[in-house]
Amino acid sequence: MHRISVPERPDWRAKAEQVGFGFHSAEGRPYWDETGAFAFTLREIEENIEAPTAELEEMALEFVGNACRDEEILTKLAIPGAFWGEIWESWQRGDRNLYGRFDFAYDGQGPAKLLEYNADTPTALLETGVFQWLWLEELMANGQLPAGSDQFNSLHDKLVAAFANLHNGRKYKLHLACLRDSDEDRGTVGYLEECAQQAGVATTFLYVDEIGLTKAGKFVDLDNAPIELLFKLYPWEWMMREEFGKSIPGCGAQFIEPIWKSLLSNKGLLPYLWKMAPGHPNLVPAYFPDETAADLGNSYVEKPLFSREGANIRLFERGRAIGDTEGPYGQEGFIRQQKIVIPDFGSGHVVLGAWVAASEPAGMLVREDKSPITGNLARFIPHFIEP
Repeated sequence: MHRISVPERPDWRAKAEQVGFGFHSAEGRPYWDETGAFAFTLREIEENIEAPTAELEEMALEFVGNACRDEEILTKLAIPGAFWGEIWESWQRGDRNLYGRFDFAYDGQGPAKLLEYNADTPTALLETGVFQWLWLEELMANGQLPAGSDQFNSLHDKLVAAFANLHNGRKYKLHLACLRDSDEDRGTVGYLEECAQQAGVATTFLYVDEIGLTKAGKFVDLDNAPIELLFKLYPWEWMMREEFGKSIPGCGAQFIEPIWKSLLSNKGLLPYLWKMAPGHPNLVPAYFPDETAADLGNSYVEKPLFSREGANIRLFERGRAIGDTEGPYGQEGFIRQQKIVIPDFGSGHVVLGAWVAASEPAGMLVREDKSPITGNLARFIPHFIEP
């Protein structure tokens, strides 16, 4: 694994917008950054990224099977009791999941270390599955990357296949929803709608605030048509705490991601994975603060259970807080994770995101941030596999 400099295409912004990637810049700075690229060997990808991703996904699903009827675990994860039964029923029904992303610290010299699992509402799908691949093809065609280069990237095809298999090949209608006023969220949902349509699925888009509720407690769209299957780019922990969300148990709708994914999109998953496999080479020691074994010394990372995009994360060095980020999280509780080195190849701290689609490894992204806490302004750096 190493970082190289590559020529920036002068028209990449126009090409990004042509494929729906209009959110390629943020706050006046490029979010997509193709002035550099990360090169990997095939062995690094297969053995150090893809294989651990598959293994950790199996462990995560095993955890759900054990946790969804364990009141102590559900309480530790701050899951409201009104939804415990719905989580169990969703798991028992076999409600299918669509996608997720494991975030790793990795520098090519040792095992990838799991920082967190974005299991409910991760974004960066379009730029991974489409624009990153188009970048690879163009740079190989003009000789700026070696002929025969490849990419860990089957994300698009696996998302399409996952949509086709959500109901075992039966026809179904899919509604998709996100918040207003976020170009990234709208672009992500628009891309997923295209994937579903390529799978032969009929779709309807609406914003979250346009979802209606009948007197009988059923969700409907703007035409009062029933919503039977809903993809929502909207976190489960928010839904569970809103007045509208009280209607979810018994509403008859299925959700993507299914409600059992709320157990995996929670930072509390990390201590439980460590309990399941202490010393696992791809895990970082993590504990709830009240655990007697929670001896991480004076250097650790404190993460709220529901934190997203690096919000409210605190770094401690020798018992003193040396960095934290703002945000709305923390009241729900937190976990502590051993502080490890986030690699820096000279242009920022690097985190790898390994995708799963329908629980199968499906591709990868690389992001760089000036801070060791990866935030929502971290740059997306494309990658390739050297021939």
